[in-house]
Amino acid sequence: MSSQDAELSTLDGLSPPTHADDPEAGFGSTHVPTLTIVWHPTLERVGDRALLPLRPDGSGVLVSRLEPDFSRPGSSKREPLADAHVSRTPIRLLWLENKCIRIEKQGSPTRVVVNGAPLESCRDFSANDLQAGIVLELANRVVLLLHLDEVRQESEDTLGLVGASLAIERVRREIRQLASLDVPVLVRGETGTGKELVARALHDTGTRRNRPFVPVNMGAIPPTLAASALFGADKGAFTGAVRSHGYFGSAANGTLFLDEVGEMPLDVQANLLRALDDGGEVQTLGASHMRETLARIVAATDADLEAKVQSGAFRAPLLHRLASYELVIPPLRQRRDDIGRLFVHFLYAELDRFGKADRIAANKVWLPASFLAALVRHDWPGNVRQLRNVVRQLVLGSHDAGPLDPGPALAALLATPPPPAVGGGVSLGGDGGAPATKAPISPRRSRKPSDVTEEELLEALRACNFDMKATAERLRIPRSSIYNLVEQHKVRRASDLDKEEILRCSRECDGNVELMARNLGVSKVALQRRMRELKIG
Repeated sequence: MSSQDAELSTLDGLSPPTHADDPEAGFGSTHVPTLTIVWHPTLERVGDRALLPLRPDGSGVLVSRLEPDFSRPGSSKREPLADAHVSRTPIRLLWLENKCIRIEKQGSPTRVVVNGAPLESCRDFSANDLQAGIVLELANRVVLLLHLDEVRQESEDTLGLVGASLAIERVRREIRQLASLDVPVLVRGETGTGKELVARALHDTGTRRNRPFVPVNMGAIPPTLAASALFGADKGAFTGAVRSHGYFGSAANGTLFLDEVGEMPLDVQANLLRALDDGGEVQTLGASHMRETLARIVAATDADLEAKVQSGAFRAPLLHRLASYELVIPPLRQRRDDIGRLFVHFLYAELDRFGKADRIAANKVWLPASFLAALVRHDWPGNVRQLRNVVRQLVLGSHDAGPLDPGPALAALLATPPPPAVGGGVSLGGDGGAPATKAPISPRRSRKPSDVTEEELLEALRACNFDMKATAERLRIPRSSIYNLVEQHKVRRASDLDKEEILRCSRECDGNVELMARNLGVSKVALQRRMRELKIG
């Protein structure tokens, strides 16, 4: 048996981790319903999760300001949501037959939005909905994702990969098991999933970590130059050629990462196949002899290589040799519980990159829960790279002071309808389910105040920072009618705030009145007036 065959035989041990069966779990022996914090006014809480003890006994799980307890993956510290705007009166998650979930509001005053639709009474969700992830917005401040996860030991070392989802933990486990094996690896995944990061993690975790890591984008090399770029050339091999060892020579005893390997010309594929054989050799262009190469090959592609083989554009033997082991990177839509973690990671990085890191310390990164919920429900065709670009646009498009503003471009991007599985749910008890799209009303037409629903009023108030004049213009009703609607629907006003609540909010927002007004749900002017009345400096 060759050394590579011996290494390949160890790959049989790469199997998913197993767990002891729990006959009471109700959702299978390994997967349990889990709540992950996708957004929280305290950014350090984003990514905390609570594994739910749902049982088919009718008791369900209560969710409020005080319960359940959440913990950081890998940490023993546990604490509830603890957001003052989320009521102590809980909503309930109830296990039903056929692995379905019912979400009941139970009279809680907390504003609850589930998968983009306000929850008035209760809604049922199928096993498919739970598999895709159910997005809950609480009080327009906290976003939770209800999904399936496993009871597992999280990695202490992230390997440079952000996230704690079951999918990314699987990738980390495979990287660790493959890192010290000198077999070729084919990294497959959609565009923007982070294939080069995975290749670097393979290199940095293995025995070659102190050797070169050489990334090559095959799609960026002209076909006529691909052979000399990879394998090197002797002086005079072609017009203008100078002596070069190519990328194989640069990689030496390290790792050669061939990105977009599906774009490699057929003649170069034949040479690469020889380099992947036992005692791999490459032939420098213009040389009469072969030279040994000890570089490990990690290739990556988002192309359908099997289809390319069928069309004759890719050599089947090369595909089989490259794919000694295939490591598949999940798309972002299959690891939605990581979106909050990735968002905060990129937010910190981009604020620091553009000299705005002080906004984090000053607690000036407030965003509406609806925006983060839309991020989680979005399908992300560009995956993690697209999310990073969205965060960059958010940072660059916002003013240096005040809360971050998503702006119309990001709002239009996220207006794309989410996948059907995420938007599912059967309404019960008068809840209208997902609202139908309404035809736009001409801005020249005025409206009857009686046509404005409570939900529409609250949404307009939040969008206009509780400015009554701007809200009236947005709703196209007289300004005087806004005050009547506020009274009718018992919307809290600045005059309802007591001194203790304002002082607590001031401490949380470091005295930023504009942020305080957003968090308290009142206008800045009215809050300042109330503070003067209560003699709060």
